Amino acid sequence: MILLKNILHDGVPVNIFIEGKRIFRILPAPETDSILPDETVDCTGKAVIPGFINMHTHAAMTLLRGITEDVPLHKWLSRIWDIESRIDENFIYWGTKVACLEMIKSGTTTFNDQYWFPTRAREAALEMGIRPYISFVILDNFDKATAEYQRKRWMELYECSREWSEASHLAISVHSVYTVSEEMILWASRFAQEHGMQLHIHVSETEKENLDCMKAHGGLTPTEYLDSLGVLGPHVVAAHALWLTDHDVELMGRHRVNCVHNINSNAKLASGYRFRYEDLRNAGANICLGTDGAASSNNLDMLETMKTAALFQKAVNMDPSHMPLRELMDAATINGARALRLDTGEIREGAIADLSIVDMDNSYFLSPGSFLGNLVYTAHSDVISSVMAQGRFVMRDRVVPGEREILTEARKVLCQI
Repeated sequence: MILLKNILHDGVPVNIFIEGKRIFRILPAPETDSILPDETVDCTGKAVIPGFINMHTHAAMTLLRGITEDVPLHKWLSRIWDIESRIDENFIYWGTKVACLEMIKSGTTTFNDQYWFPTRAREAALEMGIRPYISFVILDNFDKATAEYQRKRWMELYECSREWSEASHLAISVHSVYTVSEEMILWASRFAQEHGMQLHIHVSETEKENLDCMKAHGGLTPTEYLDSLGVLGPHVVAAHALWLTDHDVELMGRHRVNCVHNINSNAKLASGYRFRYEDLRNAGANICLGTDGAASSNNLDMLETMKTAALFQKAVNMDPSHMPLRELMDAATINGARALRLDTGEIREGAIADLSIVDMDNSYFLSPGSFLGNLVYTAHSDVISSVMAQGRFVMRDRVVPGEREILTEARKVLCQI
């Protein structure tokens, strides 16, 4: 049992006892209720927050960062897809290791991934100690032979995953309506629903995607098209969800879809920025945050994502009350846990112990302002001193085991592409 002694939680000093993977007890400091821990960590001057949940990323893209800059999405994709045609599972393994290193250092304990060679990505994440939601990507480009091959590979992966522990999870991804045939969208959707799995898909990332879909499917937007196929539901993780009509918003809410806002990537690629946060929230959709891949967002820092998302919401709506701090924190933590059906994302007794310890002994927290305000709008992620995932420290005092080897091996991989 581990005791986090005298740590601030919602502004109150508490003692947090962690047993196994879960938070066993939270007591007002200095109470210990006669519990004898195996290890005591003095957290005086520090605060605790839930581990962030990055709900949309392509983790191994850390090794493609900066490859293509200052171009629109369709040109960016063309360049990226050309490079991706040459990468192998070793690239994915070390790229995911780099991603996990960055995510740990910025307080992320769970990530929802959509990329290639999923078993190697899973292996890398588990070795780093954080929780991956790994998905097999369906992207058949409307080719029957490719679709058949992907169905076969998916079934092999699914059978293998049935022996996985709860430390990792498998989902199925449909890349998008513009890269996947209707037959495969339906097949993937049925499989996900029948087996209680998440379906991870890019939706309305660009205006062009919407216009092309409407032209191809009798005036239906991507959301309306997916609805007509019976795809939408609370198991769906819809990445981006930017170019939504009023009817799209209503459909997302009615079906309790999990909409993931990736503001840094979207703004940088000029894909769009008017994410309809309040409309979607009020309609009933579950709003989460993600970084997207580091080849477009350039980092995997969820704290930076939170700040940018809130600033854009306030500016676009010309109202500083939009996306308030508590809701912003929920979008980065508990909302993702709900989307992935995980008992984490908050600091409470019985929850899985995914948490970050924030060092407040710096200039960022000197003012009498709120802790969350100073964390999001003033500080940077390097104030996160230690991270615990599933009850185990994966970073202590800014040290992540194996960091030097990861960087060395990643440089070797980069020399090969």
